[in-house]
Amino acid sequence: MEMLSLFDQGAFAPCPAPFNLAAFVLRHAVDLADKPGLEVVGPNDSQIWSYAQLEAAVRGTGTGLLQAGFTPGQIVLMRLGNTVDFPIAYLGAIAAGLVPVPTSSQLTEEETAKMIADLQPAAVLRDPQVACAPHDKQILLAELQAMHALPPCAYDMGDPNRMAYAVYTSGTSGKARAVAHAHRAIWARQMMVTGWYDLKPTDRLLHAGAFNWTFTLGTGLMDPWAIGATALIPLPGTDPGDLPGLLRQHKATIFAAAPGVYRKILKGETAMELPDLRHGLCAGEKLSSHLHGAWNSTTGTELYEAYGMSECSTFISSSPAHPARGDALGRPQQGRRIAILGAEGPVPQGQEGTIAIADSDPGLMLGYLNAPEETAARMQDGWFLTGDQGAMAVDGQVSYLGRVDDMMNAGGFRVSPIEVETQLSAHPGITQVGVATVEVKTDSHIIVAFYTGPTKLDVPELEAFAAAHLARYKQPRAYVHLDMLPSGANGKLLRRALPAYFKG
Repeated sequence: MEMLSLFDQGAFAPCPAPFNLAAFVLRHAVDLADKPGLEVVGPNDSQIWSYAQLEAAVRGTGTGLLQAGFTPGQIVLMRLGNTVDFPIAYLGAIAAGLVPVPTSSQLTEEETAKMIADLQPAAVLRDPQVACAPHDKQILLAELQAMHALPPCAYDMGDPNRMAYAVYTSGTSGKARAVAHAHRAIWARQMMVTGWYDLKPTDRLLHAGAFNWTFTLGTGLMDPWAIGATALIPLPGTDPGDLPGLLRQHKATIFAAAPGVYRKILKGETAMELPDLRHGLCAGEKLSSHLHGAWNSTTGTELYEAYGMSECSTFISSSPAHPARGDALGRPQQGRRIAILGAEGPVPQGQEGTIAIADSDPGLMLGYLNAPEETAARMQDGWFLTGDQGAMAVDGQVSYLGRVDDMMNAGGFRVSPIEVETQLSAHPGITQVGVATVEVKTDSHIIVAFYTGPTKLDVPELEAFAAAHLARYKQPRAYVHLDMLPSGANGKLLRRALPAYFKG
């Protein structure tokens, strides 16, 4: 009998009720009052926030927002920069029952105008240095900072399924959508603590991202706080080359970053002394085996990768207890129900299909705000469809094959860009690579590899390298050397922008 691509080893413990996300994040603040909860670290100085100071600032902000006349359930758009004010305002709003929407400080005024029209927020929490379309109720940074000293608000406790916050998707589907999440989302993240991070209260986790990025907000701040660990964030503007020094100086035990940051750190490094580091964490885009191996040999520590999305944080990952095998992402986290779906439901193990997560997962979004049809289109027979292709092996390990719309067609064969990129990235002269199909004449498509590296490489040599590692139909027919590959605001490779760089 064929085994199906289905992982289900029982559900995670249900979220308690009544519940508040911010109260859960700061649940250890009373017992750990004097322990550093956050250290903003630089080579010469660091700014330290104890758990007591963090909780006082968060709950004071909650009081200030309520005094300003806002009521639970109202949406506030966040236009703040890469400073500690960001997570404090975010958690302060949630503590008081408001619904914050964190956004990237790099957005233009025009982009925020669309968000304001979409969300109809009650207010904008704003640093005047950060671009924002007009809104008649703006609470400026100085006012928010003054709220830190106000008396603490009571946590707004309620149904764990009510909306807590919304985040915008990266817009890989062409249009950014506001993803609404429930208070229970933080409860579900405990599956990541064991299934990916191996995070302990004694850890000092340094996240390389900006305060106002959702990857940093979750992995870098809220998860360490919820377990009573110490979060380390580099001073804004820190150069990636300075990160090894900060990791060493501030005795970081876990490091978290997107693959692009690991790539920049490793440039020109042959050995790194990081005596306190237990391991690194990686998410945001697929980690190449070449980069993984380079980090491993340079630092002597392991890297654990996770796969997830704005709609459900991460749910497939490798961890010290369950390392990934080969190029696989890892396995579904304990408590998740995951399948690889075809037209008839879960496909046989080893076959390609769409990665899906049960619609009952406590970490799954409530839906896309003001877009019921789009929400319904992603749900099918009890599953949320990620739009990504994957395959599940007999041991439950899942391989990532790329987005459905990134899949290439070469001479009638479906080819995953990830597979081709993985093989080519092992070439010593290639720093980063992206592949896409390009239409060279009407209805005639070829696979083209776009790469960065110190110098332009000899094409016959690249062709020989590809021939040694890839089936004929998977081999690129052309190679283009670029100074840098196109990427979105979050540093992810934009594959669909690649064909424009092909001159033919």
